[in-house]
Amino acid sequence: MTIPPAIRESGVETAIVLGSGLGFFTESVPCGFSLEYSAIEGMPASSVPGHAGRFVLARLGSKPLLIAQGRVHLYEGWSAGEVVRHIQFMHKAGIRRIILTNAAGSLNPLFEPGSWMSISDHINLTGESPLRGGPNFFDMSNVYSQRLRGIFTAAARDSSQPLHHGVYAAMPGPQFETPAEIRMLSRLGADAVGMSTVHEAIQASALGMEVAGISCLTNWAAGLSPSPLSYEEVTIVGQQSAGGMVELIHRALPAI
Repeated sequence: MTIPPAIRESGVETAIVLGSGLGFFTESVPCGFSLEYSAIEGMPASSVPGHAGRFVLARLGSKPLLIAQGRVHLYEGWSAGEVVRHIQFMHKAGIRRIILTNAAGSLNPLFEPGSWMSISDHINLTGESPLRGGPNFFDMSNVYSQRLRGIFTAAARDSSQPLHHGVYAAMPGPQFETPAEIRMLSRLGADAVGMSTVHEAIQASALGMEVAGISCLTNWAAGLSPSPLSYEEVTIVGQQSAGGMVELIHRALPAI
C-alpha cells in the first residue's frame, strides 16, 4: 500500500476510526485531503450505510488527525485479515495512537443508551483473529491503553458528560443477538456488545500502536427493552450523540 504524500508529509501520528452513525464527526473539524478506500490497492470498502469508506486528513488545533470514516466487518463476508487493512495502512502512514469508536448495545443497566463507554477490555466471540496464519502469540493483557483511558476520563469530567468504563463483547453478526445470548454475555462480564473493533484492536496493538476504544451506547441489548432492535435506531442515536464525541475528542487530543 502506497501512502500519499499529503498524509506522509503531514506528520500525523493520531487516528480515529468512526463507527456506525458517527461519520458526522468529519463535519465538525477542518478537513483537507481525503482518499477513498477503493482507491487503495487491497483495501476493502464497506457496503453498510453510514460507513463512507475513506480516509480524511483533518486538524484539531495545532495537531493533525487522520480519520478513517467507516470500516468493514466480518458479516459482510470479509476475513479478519481484510477487516484490518485500514489499520495496517495507518500504521504504515506513521500512526502511533488510534482511537476506535463503535456503536454498541448496552448490557449494563447503569449504562443508558445515548451515553459513551471507554473500553477497558474485550471478549472476542467472533472465532476469528487478524493474526491467524503464523505463531503470533501476542500478549493481550493491556490492549487498551490506561494512559489514553485516563485522558478521556479527564476530558469527560471537564465537559461534565458521563463516560462509563466497561468490557466490550464482539459477536460476528449480522443479526442482532438473542435475549439468551445477551444473558450469556452478561454472565461473562460484558457491559456492551457489538460487531466490530476487536480485530482492529488486536492488529493495532500487535503493531505497537497505543489503542483507545470508545463505544456509543445506542440501544439496550435484546431482552432489556420491549422495542425491537433496528440498525436505523443505532444510526440515529449515534448521530444524535456525535456532538458529545466531538467535544470529548477536542478536549482529549491536546493531551494525547
